Amino acid sequence: MWSFLKHFFEQRKSSKTSPFEKLQGQEKSDAIFHNLLVENRVPGISVTILQEGKVILQKGYGHANVESKTNIDPQKTLFRIASISKCITGLAFGKMVEEGLVHWDDSLFKYVPEYPQKRFDFTLRQLANHTAGIRGYRGKEFALNEPYSIEDSLKVFKNDPLQFEPGKGYLYNSFDFVLLSLAMERAAGTPFETYVQEKVLLPLGMHDTIPEKANIADKVGVTERSRINHASLKATNYTKSISGFREAVPVNNFYKLAGGGYLSTSADIAKMGKALLQQELLDKKTYQEILFNYPVKNHPIYYGLGFQVSKDASGRPYVGHVGSSVGAYTNFYVYPEQGTVVSILIHCTDPKVQADLDTAIQAIWD
Repeated sequence: MWSFLKHFFEQRKSSKTSPFEKLQGQEKSDAIFHNLLVENRVPGISVTILQEGKVILQKGYGHANVESKTNIDPQKTLFRIASISKCITGLAFGKMVEEGLVHWDDSLFKYVPEYPQKRFDFTLRQLANHTAGIRGYRGKEFALNEPYSIEDSLKVFKNDPLQFEPGKGYLYNSFDFVLLSLAMERAAGTPFETYVQEKVLLPLGMHDTIPEKANIADKVGVTERSRINHASLKATNYTKSISGFREAVPVNNFYKLAGGGYLSTSADIAKMGKALLQQELLDKKTYQEILFNYPVKNHPIYYGLGFQVSKDASGRPYVGHVGSSVGAYTNFYVYPEQGTVVSILIHCTDPKVQADLDTAIQAIWD
Protein backbone atom coordinates (compact mmCIF):
# COMPACT_ATOMS: atom_id res chain seq x y z
CA MET A 1 0.00 0.00 0.00
CA TRP A 2 2.77 2.42 0.95
CA SER A 3 4.58 2.04 -2.38
CA PHE A 4 1.31 2.93 -4.08
CA LEU A 5 0.85 6.00 -1.90
CA LYS A 6 4.48 7.05 -2.28
CA HIS A 7 4.05 7.18 -6.04
CA PHE A 8 1.14 9.54 -5.62
CA PHE A 9 2.96 11.65 -3.02
CA GLU A 10 5.85 12.18 -5.44
CA GLN A 11 3.43 13.29 -8.15
CA ARG A 12 1.43 15.51 -5.81
CA LYS A 13 2.68 18.85 -7.06
CA SER A 14 1.82 18.10 -10.66
CA SER A 15 -1.44 16.28 -10.02
CA LYS A 16 -4.83 17.93 -9.60
CA THR A 17 -6.19 14.96 -7.66
CA SER A 18 -5.39 14.55 -3.98
CA PRO A 19 -3.80 11.16 -3.15
CA PHE A 20 -6.08 11.08 -0.09
CA GLU A 21 -9.31 11.57 -2.01
CA LYS A 22 -10.49 7.96 -1.66
CA LEU A 23 -9.26 7.44 1.89
CA GLN A 24 -11.41 7.95 4.97
CA GLY A 25 -11.19 7.98 8.75
CA GLN A 26 -8.01 6.93 10.50
CA GLU A 27 -6.69 5.41 7.26
CA LYS A 28 -6.65 8.92 5.78
CA SER A 29 -5.12 10.38 8.94
CA ASP A 30 -2.44 7.67 8.84
CA ALA A 31 -1.61 8.50 5.22
CA ILE A 32 -1.33 12.23 5.95
CA PHE A 33 1.07 11.65 8.84
CA HIS A 34 3.10 9.26 6.69
CA ASN A 35 3.20 11.84 3.89
CA LEU A 36 4.89 14.37 6.17
CA LEU A 37 7.77 11.89 6.42
CA VAL A 38 7.83 11.18 2.68
CA GLU A 39 8.07 14.90 1.95
CA ASN A 40 10.83 15.26 4.58
CA ARG A 41 8.86 17.92 6.45
CA VAL A 42 9.34 16.38 9.89
CA PRO A 43 11.96 14.00 11.33
CA GLY A 44 9.35 11.98 13.19
CA ILE A 45 5.88 11.97 14.72
CA SER A 46 4.28 10.07 17.56
CA VAL A 47 0.49 9.81 17.40
CA THR A 48 -2.17 8.40 19.70
CA ILE A 49 -5.87 8.95 18.97
CA LEU A 50 -8.66 7.63 21.18
CA GLN A 51 -12.40 7.46 20.60
CA GLU A 52 -14.64 6.59 23.54
CA GLY A 53 -11.56 5.49 25.44
CA LYS A 54 -10.35 3.07 22.76
CA VAL A 55 -7.28 3.46 20.56
CA ILE A 56 -8.17 4.00 16.91
CA LEU A 57 -4.69 5.07 15.80
CA GLN A 58 -1.42 4.72 17.67
CA LYS A 59 1.75 4.83 15.64
CA GLY A 60 5.26 6.21 15.37
CA TYR A 61 6.37 7.75 12.06
CA GLY A 62 9.96 8.36 11.11
CA HIS A 63 12.84 8.15 13.57
CA ALA A 64 13.61 9.33 17.08
CA ASN A 65 17.15 9.91 15.81
CA VAL A 66 17.62 10.40 12.08
CA GLU A 67 21.22 9.19 12.11
CA SER A 68 20.80 5.99 14.08
CA LYS A 69 17.37 5.34 12.47
CA THR A 70 15.87 4.55 15.87
CA ASN A 71 12.18 3.89 15.41
CA ILE A 72 9.57 5.88 17.32
CA ASP A 73 7.40 3.93 19.74
CA PRO A 74 4.31 5.94 20.79
CA GLN A 75 4.26 4.11 24.12
CA LYS A 76 7.93 4.52 24.95
CA THR A 77 9.66 7.31 23.00
CA LEU A 78 9.91 10.50 25.03
CA PHE A 79 9.35 13.89 23.40
CA ARG A 80 9.44 17.41 24.73
CA ILE A 81 5.76 18.25 25.08
CA ALA A 82 6.26 22.02 25.32
CA SER A 83 3.15 23.85 26.55
CA ILE A 84 1.11 20.70 27.05
CA SER A 85 3.03 20.86 30.35
CA LYS A 86 0.65 23.67 31.34
CA CYS A 87 -2.24 21.19 31.27
CA ILE A 88 -0.41 18.96 33.75
CA THR A 89 0.13 22.00 35.96
CA GLY A 90 -3.53 22.99 35.65
CA LEU A 91 -4.55 19.57 37.00
CA ALA A 92 -2.03 19.84 39.84
CA PHE A 93 -3.31 23.33 40.69
CA GLY A 94 -6.84 21.95 40.86
CA LYS A 95 -5.74 19.10 43.12
CA MET A 96 -3.92 21.51 45.41
CA VAL A 97 -7.07 23.65 45.76
CA GLU A 98 -9.10 20.52 46.58
CA GLU A 99 -6.60 19.66 49.30
CA GLY A 100 -6.92 23.14 50.80
CA LEU A 101 -3.25 23.99 50.28
CA VAL A 102 -4.06 27.01 48.11
CA HIS A 103 -7.11 28.89 46.90
CA TRP A 104 -7.80 30.02 43.34
CA ASP A 105 -7.61 33.70 44.18
CA ASP A 106 -4.74 33.72 46.65
CA SER A 107 -2.20 36.45 46.02
CA LEU A 108 1.16 35.31 44.68
CA PHE A 109 2.81 37.35 47.44
CA LYS A 110 1.27 35.09 50.09
CA TYR A 111 3.66 32.36 48.96
CA VAL A 112 6.47 34.31 47.29
CA PRO A 113 6.81 37.44 49.45
CA GLU A 114 10.30 38.19 48.12
CA TYR A 115 8.96 38.81 44.61
CA PRO A 116 9.21 42.58 43.99
CA GLN A 117 5.91 44.35 44.66
CA LYS A 118 4.21 45.72 41.56
CA ARG A 119 1.70 48.49 41.10
CA PHE A 120 -1.08 45.89 41.40
CA ASP A 121 -1.53 42.62 43.24
CA PHE A 122 -2.27 39.49 41.21
CA THR A 123 -3.57 36.02 41.97
CA LEU A 124 -2.73 32.41 41.27
CA ARG A 125 -5.82 32.16 39.06
CA GLN A 126 -4.60 35.14 37.01
CA LEU A 127 -1.20 33.51 36.59
CA ALA A 128 -2.85 30.28 35.43
CA ASN A 129 -4.96 32.02 32.78
CA HIS A 130 -2.36 34.59 31.65
CA THR A 131 -4.21 37.64 32.88
CA ALA A 132 -1.70 38.66 35.57
CA GLY A 133 0.20 41.07 33.33
CA ILE A 134 3.58 39.28 33.47
CA ARG A 135 5.66 39.87 30.36
CA GLY A 136 6.60 37.28 27.76
CA TYR A 137 9.98 36.26 26.34
CA ARG A 138 12.42 38.83 25.05
CA GLY A 139 14.99 38.04 22.41
CA LYS A 140 16.29 34.51 22.83
CA GLU A 141 15.03 33.96 26.37
CA PHE A 142 12.94 31.07 25.04
CA ALA A 143 16.21 29.20 24.47
CA LEU A 144 18.00 29.83 27.77
CA ASN A 145 20.50 27.13 28.61
CA GLU A 146 21.13 27.96 32.26
CA PRO A 147 20.85 25.46 35.14
CA TYR A 148 18.29 27.61 36.92
CA SER A 149 16.03 26.35 39.66
CA ILE A 150 12.50 27.75 39.58
CA GLU A 151 13.49 30.28 42.22
CA ASP A 152 16.74 31.25 40.46
CA SER A 153 14.93 32.01 37.21
CA LEU A 154 12.91 34.86 38.73
CA LYS A 155 15.88 37.16 38.14
CA VAL A 156 15.19 36.99 34.41
CA PHE A 157 11.93 38.95 34.69
CA LYS A 158 11.17 39.90 38.31
CA ASN A 159 12.18 43.55 38.01
CA ASP A 160 10.04 44.26 34.96
CA PRO A 161 6.72 46.11 35.33
CA LEU A 162 3.36 44.50 34.65
CA GLN A 163 2.15 44.89 31.09
CA PHE A 164 -1.38 45.77 32.22
CA GLU A 165 -3.57 45.82 35.30
CA PRO A 166 -4.24 42.18 36.27
CA GLY A 167 -7.60 40.95 35.02
CA LYS A 168 -7.79 43.72 32.40
CA GLY A 169 -5.74 42.02 29.68
CA TYR A 170 -4.43 38.70 28.39
CA LEU A 171 -0.83 37.91 27.49
CA TYR A 172 0.16 34.29 26.93
CA ASN A 173 3.59 33.49 28.38
CA SER A 174 5.54 30.88 30.33
CA PHE A 175 6.81 33.14 33.12
CA ASP A 176 3.27 33.06 34.57
CA PHE A 177 3.74 29.36 35.18
CA VAL A 178 7.19 29.82 36.66
CA LEU A 179 5.58 31.96 39.36
CA LEU A 180 2.59 29.66 39.74
CA SER A 181 4.82 26.61 40.21
CA LEU A 182 6.96 28.37 42.81
CA ALA A 183 3.85 29.33 44.78
CA MET A 184 2.58 25.74 44.54
CA GLU A 185 5.95 24.40 45.65
CA ARG A 186 5.96 26.67 48.69
CA ALA A 187 2.35 25.77 49.57
CA ALA A 188 2.97 22.02 49.30
CA GLY A 189 6.27 22.14 51.17
CA THR A 190 7.75 19.80 48.58
CA PRO A 191 9.38 20.22 45.15
CA PHE A 192 6.87 21.06 42.43
CA GLU A 193 7.83 18.00 40.38
CA THR A 194 7.36 15.72 43.37
CA TYR A 195 3.85 17.00 44.06
CA VAL A 196 2.89 16.62 40.38
CA GLN A 197 4.32 13.11 40.25
CA GLU A 198 2.44 11.96 43.34
CA LYS A 199 -0.87 13.74 42.79
CA VAL A 200 -1.31 13.74 39.00
CA LEU A 201 1.05 11.55 37.00
CA LEU A 202 1.03 8.37 39.09
CA PRO A 203 -2.77 8.40 39.69
CA LEU A 204 -3.34 8.75 35.94
CA GLY A 205 -0.84 6.01 35.09
CA MET A 206 1.41 8.49 33.28
CA HIS A 207 4.57 6.61 34.24
CA ASP A 208 6.54 7.90 31.26
CA THR A 209 5.96 11.60 31.86
CA ILE A 210 8.96 13.14 33.60
CA PRO A 211 10.90 16.41 33.86
CA GLU A 212 13.70 16.86 31.39
CA LYS A 213 16.51 16.64 33.89
CA ALA A 214 19.25 14.01 33.92
CA ASN A 215 18.95 12.99 37.56
CA ILE A 216 15.22 13.50 38.03
CA ALA A 217 14.51 9.75 38.33
CA ASP A 218 16.35 9.67 41.63
CA LYS A 219 14.50 12.76 42.86
CA VAL A 220 10.90 11.80 42.26
CA GLY A 221 10.98 8.02 42.40
CA VAL A 222 9.77 7.33 38.89
CA THR A 223 9.58 3.77 37.65
CA GLU A 224 12.59 1.88 36.35
CA ARG A 225 11.01 1.89 32.91
CA SER A 226 10.89 5.69 32.95
CA ARG A 227 14.49 5.78 34.14
CA ILE A 228 15.50 3.71 31.12
CA ASN A 229 13.37 5.79 28.78
CA HIS A 230 14.94 9.00 30.00
CA ALA A 231 18.41 7.63 29.44
CA SER A 232 18.01 5.96 26.07
CA LEU A 233 14.56 6.47 24.51
CA LYS A 234 14.37 10.25 24.36
CA ALA A 235 13.87 11.58 20.84
CA THR A 236 16.64 13.85 19.59
CA ASN A 237 15.46 17.43 19.22
CA TYR A 238 15.81 18.98 15.77
CA THR A 239 15.43 22.23 13.89
CA LYS A 240 14.62 22.19 10.20
CA SER A 241 17.13 23.81 7.84
CA ILE A 242 17.52 24.07 4.08
CA SER A 243 19.74 20.99 4.05
CA GLY A 244 17.48 18.90 6.26
CA PHE A 245 17.31 18.49 10.02
CA ARG A 246 20.05 19.55 12.41
CA GLU A 247 20.10 19.11 16.15
CA ALA A 248 18.41 21.97 17.98
CA VAL A 249 20.45 24.25 20.20
CA PRO A 250 20.75 22.94 23.76
CA VAL A 251 18.30 24.42 26.26
CA ASN A 252 17.57 23.82 29.93
CA ASN A 253 13.81 23.86 30.48
CA PHE A 254 13.74 22.71 34.08
CA TYR A 255 13.05 26.13 35.59
CA LYS A 256 9.94 26.41 33.43
CA LEU A 257 8.88 22.82 34.02
CA ALA A 258 5.30 23.87 34.80
CA GLY A 259 4.89 25.77 31.55
CA GLY A 260 6.96 23.75 29.11
CA GLY A 261 9.52 21.42 30.65
CA TYR A 262 8.03 17.93 30.70
CA LEU A 263 8.91 14.95 28.54
CA SER A 264 6.24 12.41 27.68
CA THR A 265 4.92 9.91 25.17
CA SER A 266 1.88 10.38 22.97
CA ALA A 267 0.31 7.43 24.78
CA ASP A 268 0.74 9.10 28.18
CA ILE A 269 -0.70 12.41 26.96
CA ALA A 270 -3.71 10.51 25.64
CA LYS A 271 -4.20 9.06 29.15
CA MET A 272 -4.50 12.59 30.45
CA GLY A 273 -7.08 13.32 27.76
CA LYS A 274 -9.08 10.25 28.69
CA ALA A 275 -9.08 11.37 32.33
CA LEU A 276 -10.47 14.74 31.28
CA LEU A 277 -13.29 13.11 29.32
CA GLN A 278 -14.16 10.81 32.19
CA GLN A 279 -13.74 13.54 34.84
CA GLU A 280 -11.19 11.45 36.72
CA LEU A 281 -8.70 12.72 39.32
CA LEU A 282 -10.58 15.94 40.17
CA ASP A 283 -14.08 16.85 41.30
CA LYS A 284 -16.57 18.09 38.72
CA LYS A 285 -16.58 21.60 40.24
CA THR A 286 -12.80 21.74 39.98
CA TYR A 287 -12.93 20.82 36.31
CA GLN A 288 -15.47 23.58 35.80
CA GLU A 289 -12.92 26.05 37.14
CA ILE A 290 -9.91 24.89 35.14
CA LEU A 291 -11.82 24.34 31.88
CA PHE A 292 -13.84 27.57 32.02
CA ASN A 293 -13.38 29.96 29.09
CA TYR A 294 -12.40 33.02 31.08
CA PRO A 295 -13.43 36.48 29.80
CA VAL A 296 -11.51 39.74 29.85
CA LYS A 297 -13.61 42.88 29.47
CA ASN A 298 -16.59 40.65 28.58
CA HIS A 299 -14.71 38.97 25.73
CA PRO A 300 -13.59 35.31 25.92
CA ILE A 301 -9.85 34.66 25.94
CA TYR A 302 -10.31 30.99 24.99
CA TYR A 303 -8.17 29.93 27.89
CA GLY A 304 -8.90 28.24 31.21
CA LEU A 305 -6.34 27.42 33.91
CA GLY A 306 -3.51 25.77 32.02
CA PHE A 307 -5.81 24.70 29.19
CA GLN A 308 -6.81 26.22 25.90
CA VAL A 309 -10.60 26.22 25.73
CA SER A 310 -11.28 26.90 22.11
CA LYS A 311 -12.30 25.51 18.71
CA ASP A 312 -10.12 23.69 16.20
CA ALA A 313 -9.68 24.56 12.52
CA SER A 314 -12.99 22.83 11.74
CA GLY A 315 -14.89 24.67 14.45
CA ARG A 316 -15.11 21.77 16.92
CA PRO A 317 -14.88 22.76 20.61
CA TYR A 318 -11.90 21.29 22.41
CA VAL A 319 -9.82 21.66 25.56
CA GLY A 320 -6.10 20.97 25.52
CA HIS A 321 -3.05 22.77 24.23
CA VAL A 322 -0.83 23.35 21.22
CA GLY A 323 2.84 23.49 22.16
CA SER A 324 5.88 24.97 20.45
CA SER A 325 9.40 25.13 21.82
CA VAL A 326 13.00 24.48 20.87
CA GLY A 327 13.02 21.02 19.28
CA ALA A 328 9.33 20.36 19.77
CA TYR A 329 5.89 20.94 18.26
CA THR A 330 2.84 19.32 19.82
CA ASN A 331 -0.97 19.05 19.63
CA PHE A 332 -3.23 17.86 22.46
CA TYR A 333 -6.95 18.07 21.72
CA VAL A 334 -9.75 16.67 23.85
CA TYR A 335 -13.18 16.79 22.20
CA PRO A 336 -15.91 16.34 24.82
CA GLU A 337 -18.76 16.26 22.29
CA GLN A 338 -17.11 13.56 20.17
CA GLY A 339 -15.48 11.63 23.03
CA THR A 340 -12.16 11.90 21.19
CA VAL A 341 -8.57 12.51 22.32
CA VAL A 342 -5.78 13.50 19.92
CA SER A 343 -2.12 13.43 21.00
CA ILE A 344 0.52 14.38 18.42
CA LEU A 345 4.20 14.93 19.29
CA ILE A 346 6.90 16.09 16.85
CA HIS A 347 10.56 16.43 17.85
CA CYS A 348 11.32 19.49 15.73
CA THR A 349 11.08 23.23 16.29
CA ASP A 350 7.86 24.42 14.60
CA PRO A 351 8.00 22.61 11.23
CA LYS A 352 5.02 24.59 9.85
CA VAL A 353 2.74 21.59 9.41
CA GLN A 354 -0.26 22.63 11.50
CA ALA A 355 -2.52 22.79 8.44
CA ASP A 356 -1.64 19.17 7.66
CA LEU A 357 -2.26 18.13 11.26
CA ASP A 358 -5.64 19.88 11.13
CA THR A 359 -6.53 17.93 7.99
CA ALA A 360 -5.44 14.65 9.59
CA ILE A 361 -7.56 15.38 12.67
CA GLN A 362 -10.57 16.34 10.57
CA ALA A 363 -10.20 13.03 8.70
CA ILE A 364 -11.15 11.16 11.88
CA TRP A 365 -14.75 12.17 11.24
CA ASP A 366 -14.72 12.11 7.40
